[in-house]
Amino acid sequence: MKLTRKEFLGTLGATGTALATGGFGALSTLAQNNQDGTPDLVAVMGGEPDVMFQKAIETLGGMERFVKRGNKVVIKPNIGWDKTPEMAANTNPILVGEMVKQALAAGAAEVVVFDWTVNEMRRCYENSGIEAAVLAAGGKVLPSNDERYFKEVDLPEGKTLKKAKFHEALLACDVWFNVPILKVHGGSKMTIAMKNYMGIIWDRRIFHSTDLQQCIADVCTWSKKPVLNVVDAYRILKANGPGGRSEADAVLVKALLASPDIVAVDTAATKLAEQFTNIGVDEVTHIAKGQEHKLGTSDVDKLNVKRVRL
Repeated sequence: MKLTRKEFLGTLGATGTALATGGFGALSTLAQNNQDGTPDLVAVMGGEPDVMFQKAIETLGGMERFVKRGNKVVIKPNIGWDKTPEMAANTNPILVGEMVKQALAAGAAEVVVFDWTVNEMRRCYENSGIEAAVLAAGGKVLPSNDERYFKEVDLPEGKTLKKAKFHEALLACDVWFNVPILKVHGGSKMTIAMKNYMGIIWDRRIFHSTDLQQCIADVCTWSKKPVLNVVDAYRILKANGPGGRSEADAVLVKALLASPDIVAVDTAATKLAEQFTNIGVDEVTHIAKGQEHKLGTSDVDKLNVKRVRL
């Protein structure tokens, strides 16, 4: 299913779910307060993944705001599935490549990319298109398929999850970017920025054997937060997530959301996807649990939100 911009805006207006002003009917209830200041959240629609990120990062003050000269940078997309970009199971490779390029241009000493994949790692890295995009942009991809790459970290603020083994690249980096794709998930309802943390830790069995939603919130309490959460909504996986079965499970939306606030960006992304998924924010309970942990706010109406239509 592919929508023209006119069809997309019409659908958003018909649902009444909350970006119509400036082009986003699905998020029209988000306030645009303090427009003279740097936005808390940016929503961009209508361009290719690299162009939308260029606009988002410019609106947020430039990549230099987040990456300083000499920094070691990690970019963490979703690369969990042996699927092509058209399936919308993984983060769009064009977006990831653009982020690597911009981080290096801002003076990063190195930029590395990884994910602890669900399907076989080499095939995920290759068939997602992400490995090729990262290498072409001057970055590196790191392995994740061995426990020796992970180190145990305490999570003193966790309610259910008290410790976890995090990938060593994140322990060694200066800054990291959380770059999920927006899609449905059978267990957590939606998988966006908060759930993307599950690709940075080794043992995920406890998540599924105890309280998945609480563990997602707990792992996000780790003290080393991403400097920016960038949600790829170029294509949204609207059914049979998180891996999808065919291209028919994906819908072309051409949107991107970015915010340092992980709770706010997941809230806004869920609102954007609701017209296609019929899943509301209240059903994605790890969002509320994240707010309880003071990881951010789901009250996006009180934030400075900038909506941009290309």
